[in-house]
Amino acid sequence: MKRTAFTLFAAGALATIAFDVFGQALSPLFGYAKLAPVGLAGATLNTVFGANPAGAAYLLHSLTGLIFYVIGYYAIARPLQRAVLPQLHWSVTATLYGVALWVFALYGMAHLVAGMKPFLGFTGITWVALWGHIVYAVVAAAVLETRGVVMDLPERRVPAIG
Repeated sequence: MKRTAFTLFAAGALATIAFDVFGQALSPLFGYAKLAPVGLAGATLNTVFGANPAGAAYLLHSLTGLIFYVIGYYAIARPLQRAVLPQLHWSVTATLYGVALWVFALYGMAHLVAGMKPFLGFTGITWVALWGHIVYAVVAAAVLETRGVVMDLPERRVPAIG
């Protein structure tokens, strides 16, 4: 249990660093948009709670990357994939999970919760965010897979008829 918790935290930390380096340093360095995940977190906090105290948006962004998104891969995406398509390589699952995170962030949180345009109007930041979420998911999954931390859904035996 301690090994799993440590690995989940390490995967979330490395993936969050990769996401931020890609979206806030590499992307603008190569002439593309700069991600503002803390800004989105702040807008979400302001909409939901009517306030965005200093540091709260950064904390929300950090906790989302360190804990919540990586648990989503570990406890939902990968076990479902292993139950339905066990032969599928984990990197495909991670990529699809990254796309799902992108939809959640840019449609669910930015649009439905914070009231921004869906997918931020499909501007340059939209596509950097897509790749950033895929980078996040692949890095997190790679750490989990390398360490062998994979959750399986329990098998359900169906009684024989007859």
